[in-house]
Parts: sequence; structure tokens; C-alpha cells
Amino acid sequence: MGSEDHRFPCHNCGSDLRFDPGADQLICDHCGSAETIDHSPWDRNQAIKEQDFSATLRASTSGVEMEEARTSQCPNCGARIEFDGAVHSKECPYCATPVVTDTGATRQIKPRAVVPFELSEDAARQAMKDWLGRLWFAPNGLTEYARKGRKLSGVYTPCWTFDADTKTRYTGQRGIEYTTTRTVTRNGKRQTEPHTKVRWTSVSGRVARFFDDVLVVASTALPAKFRTCLGQWDLTRLEPYLPQYLAGFRAEAYTVSLEDGFKKGRTIMDRQIIRDIKFDIGGDRQRVQNIETKLSDVTFKHILVPVWLAAYKYRGRSFRFVVNGQSGQVAGERPWSIWKLTLAALLVAIIAGALGYTAAVNQG
Repeated sequence: MGSEDHRFPCHNCGSDLRFDPGADQLICDHCGSAETIDHSPWDRNQAIKEQDFSATLRASTSGVEMEEARTSQCPNCGARIEFDGAVHSKECPYCATPVVTDTGATRQIKPRAVVPFELSEDAARQAMKDWLGRLWFAPNGLTEYARKGRKLSGVYTPCWTFDADTKTRYTGQRGIEYTTTRTVTRNGKRQTEPHTKVRWTSVSGRVARFFDDVLVVASTALPAKFRTCLGQWDLTRLEPYLPQYLAGFRAEAYTVSLEDGFKKGRTIMDRQIIRDIKFDIGGDRQRVQNIETKLSDVTFKHILVPVWLAAYKYRGRSFRFVVNGQSGQVAGERPWSIWKLTLAALLVAIIAGALGYTAAVNQG
């Protein structure tokens, strides 16, 4: 998946074409020419075709495509960024740290599908500006710095998706609430009041659920709060992995292995299974005591999802902002202005003092 494979010369002027977000085409920024991306229905079927999880872990002949990618790991955030064949250094798009390339290549599972960029860079920058504009306590200097139009980095972030058929046996207790009265002493007076109790009954049962496309971000370059915030992509818009979709963009190699990714995916499944069990138990309250889950038909896909990144250094600190390249959702490291916080505290104190004075005058 090296970037040298993502260059497509314009048939009109010879300049490099790039993928046009929101359109199924490549465009030339030099002469304005456009070329449609051609793919057949068979390609789309391949994009959503699942791969056998167990067979892949056993390194058997499961038909999983492998590839070599020339990457280097950022020493600051850990992102594994791919490089062009002729480029030996660049800035990490995740944290703006200078990165020098390694000399070797890594072998990894090839992506099966991609969610193409739908937001242009201008639209992503506007979404970031709007987000910053709602942060009243952000330093004015940082806001102005971000508005100067510095280029955002379009990066395809690696993800795993998992399917699994689950069948679960459980034991637990169902709680039914009922109300009685009790006598209490308050302020030296005895009085009765309602009191809720719970009658518990032992229960057991089975639940089943098929999980489809449980998504796990296969990168640790961004903080977990960013990954949680941006982890919503419409996977019905998956397209087959074609180098044309990556033209003009960067791609990150996965740093979360397939096995570790499934562990994270299993945690997501287990949380849903517990919710299913509690619903099955019913009643007013539930206690889950024992769970035995059997998984079958576990499959996976390796996909790429679009993210616009901005890493700004302001007064010696780095601030990162991330825009979902499909939905426009924004996440960022919230900057604080000491002056604005101080002013706000003074205003609160003044208002509180004025209210206190008014109350004292009225009482007098």
C-alpha cells in the first residue's frame, strides 16, 4: 500500500491526480481534468466479503492478501505512517513531530475496503473553526492561528471490523420491587414513610445475538477519547480498496494487531450481551451471576476510514484537532485561556456579590 502506488498522472497535462472527496472521481488541480473511478459490482462484493479469523491467526492458506509497506513509527504518538518511495522525512500528521523514515518495510494484512473521504479539506477546516468558535475559554491566539488556513492532513486510519454469532447461557436473579411502610423519628417526632424493598428470584436462561461489523480502530496514535468520539462511520458506504481512493492522501499502517483488535471487539460484544441478559431477565432489577458465551463463525475485515488532522504548536504546546472525513464530527484537545478563566471568575464573583447585596438590602 505504498504511496508510490497512489499516484495517477493526468492524461491531459501529466500532473498528479488526487481523489475528489464526495465524488467518485480523480481530479487534476493543475488543469481541472476529472477521471471517473471505475469498479464493477464484483469489486463491491469483494469489499464487504468477510475473512476467516481463526484461519488467519493460524497463518493457514485462508486467502488473506498480504502486502509490504514502507513505514516509520512516530517517536511521540506511535503512529506508523507510510512514506513515498522518494521521501525520507516528513512531519507526523497526528502530532506535528518530525519523523525520519526507516529503511525497511513491514508486512501486513492488506486492506479489503475503504470508506472514501466525503468532506473536502475546506469543509473540514470550517467544521474545525466552528468547533473552536464554540469554545469561549480557548486562547484567542490559538483560534486565530488555526484560522490562518494551515493545510490539514487527510489520513486514512486503519480499522478492524468483526462479525460473530454468539449464544450465551446465564444464571442470575430477578428483582421485583414492592413498597412497605416504616416508622422513623425526625426532629423528635415519630412518623411513617414508604420504604422500597426488593424480592429476588433465581433465574436462568439463554440469549443469542449475531454481531455485524463491530468496529475497532487499529491505531493508537490518537487518545482513546478521540477514537471514541470519531468512531462512527457509515459502513454501508464501504468501497473496494482501490489505490485511486488514496491518491493525494496519506495512510496509516495498523499498530493494533488482528488478535488484539478482536480482544477489544470482544469487550464491545460482551457489554451488549450483558444488556441482552438483563433485558431477558426482566423485572425491576437484575443481577447477573454467571455467563457462558460460545462464539462461532468469527470473521473480520481490514478497512480504512477517513480523518482530517490538524496538529498545531502554540506557545510550546501541541494541540490536536480531528475531523471525521465522512460525517464532519470534530474532536480536539481543549485549550484553556487563563485570562478568560480569570475574567469569568471575576464576573461570577461580581454577580454573586451584587445578588448578596440586593438580598441584604431587601431584608433590611
